[in-house]
Amino acid sequence: MKKVGVAILGLGVVGSGTYKILIEHREFYKKNHGVDINVESVLELKTERALALGIEENKIAANIAEICSNPEVDIVVEVMGGVEPAKTFVLAALNAGKSVVTSNKELFCKYSHELEKTARKNKCGLFYEASCVGGVPVIRTLIDNLQGNKILSMTGIINGTTNFILTKMSDCGASYSEVLKEAQRLGYAEADPTADVEGFDAAYKLSILSSLSFHTKIPFSKVYREGITDIDIHDINYGKRLGYALKLLAVGKNSDSGIEVRVHPAFIKNSHPLANVNDSYNAVYITGDSVEDVMLYGRGAGALPTGSAIVGDIIYCATHDNFNYSTFNNTEKADPSTKFVTNFESAYYLRLDAKDKAGVLSKVSSVLSKHNISVAEVIQENRKVNGVVPLIIVTHETFEKNVNKAVDEINSVENLAKVASVIRVVS
Repeated sequence: MKKVGVAILGLGVVGSGTYKILIEHREFYKKNHGVDINVESVLELKTERALALGIEENKIAANIAEICSNPEVDIVVEVMGGVEPAKTFVLAALNAGKSVVTSNKELFCKYSHELEKTARKNKCGLFYEASCVGGVPVIRTLIDNLQGNKILSMTGIINGTTNFILTKMSDCGASYSEVLKEAQRLGYAEADPTADVEGFDAAYKLSILSSLSFHTKIPFSKVYREGITDIDIHDINYGKRLGYALKLLAVGKNSDSGIEVRVHPAFIKNSHPLANVNDSYNAVYITGDSVEDVMLYGRGAGALPTGSAIVGDIIYCATHDNFNYSTFNNTEKADPSTKFVTNFESAYYLRLDAKDKAGVLSKVSSVLSKHNISVAEVIQENRKVNGVVPLIIVTHETFEKNVNKAVDEINSVENLAKVASVIRVVS
């Protein structure tokens, strides 16, 4: 039976979950996969964490060099997060001839070109299923199952923290700030939630997934990003009246016009499968030219779901002798021949604080028409708050630049209306 030694860098939530899975399922993997996977070493500054898990003291490494020089270690698992020292440690492991499994989406998004070059040079495996969407096997699906398709689009809820916040705001009618505090108390959101609520986490993941889907490098810098910090409970409530759910969506499209990649809040019809993905669950809705629509759904984070993805990569690495790398030229920047779409096409939800006088709707409609924007739905409230009346408009599909120009013009006209919020509507 093939014996495989593993070292784990970091015993936080995910690292500890990975260790527990490997220990508890060791006999199962021997029986069903023909490999004996043993944790030979760990690197963890807080020694008490390792000891609490039952790890022998002689297996707690003092530094990365100790792991790299250990002949019993075949695969190094990096679950530290952040760029440094994770990048230095991963490169050291690869240069030592160790294959690497990582859950680090920021590291992989920003430096996969460097990591992959080193892995190729040393004929090592580099696996990263756990970097995107927790326990949902989206990367393996794109690489091994949907390769017969040209992927036309993907739309995903790929950040559990923001999905939890938006779900609670919708269900409970609470404000963003109130729900954020609850998310932090429950451990869904960090003390500094910026990476999640401002869309960075989702943008890292979309960069990785869209590169795989569209077979060209999509750098993080090409992903349009907008977070949820300005979402108002009034917009969620109006959306519900119109039959929409509000989600932070990651959208990637590949068309004759080029590639568009964007992360932002969006309304989606309640009839869409993604509308019912709630709390900390994640899902990715993929459309291929042959398979048509596929949706993958599951836990987007957590010790055991993410650990499941990591262990899946470990087993795959242990049972395959030939390693695959990117199907595209994986460089730091985008291929010069790749065209990116920045003037997105979408329907839009507009909430305006309109002056309480005759002719306002007509004048607003005139401005929209001037910029080639047609109106699909309108809610005109009768109630007046501080001298203004809420006016809700949903447009047909139009271009982003058209909407931006129309909003600027509406806001510039005195005694007309002020645009309080603009939210895209994804079909």
